[in-house]
Amino acid sequence: MNFNQRVWNICKQIPKGKVSTYKIIANKLGTKAYRAVGNALNRNPYSPVVPCHRVVNSDGRVGGFAKGTKKKIEMLGKEGIEIKNGKIVDFGKVLLRF
Repeated sequence: MNFNQRVWNICKQIPKGKVSTYKIIANKLGTKAYRAVGNALNRNPYSPVVPCHRVVNSDGRVGGFAKGTKKKIEMLGKEGIEIKNGKIVDFGKVLLRF
């Protein structure tokens, strides 16, 4: 299994209503390649089965998305994640740590 597939497998474990971070996923993989995690998610051919929209920046900012930040915010909102000024409200409460 290559790096991208390993990232996608971890991402599949993030339930609706929760988010995780690029850093947490990288740490789970035993690496500090946070940007590589983002690149893998950008290439995700399995969206929304692999819910890459649930991966955000470590400071609670929404971060990028292949389909655009507006779409990411919309998708997270439909799952009950509140976002204000580009940041997740009550970030600690919805953050999933593996």
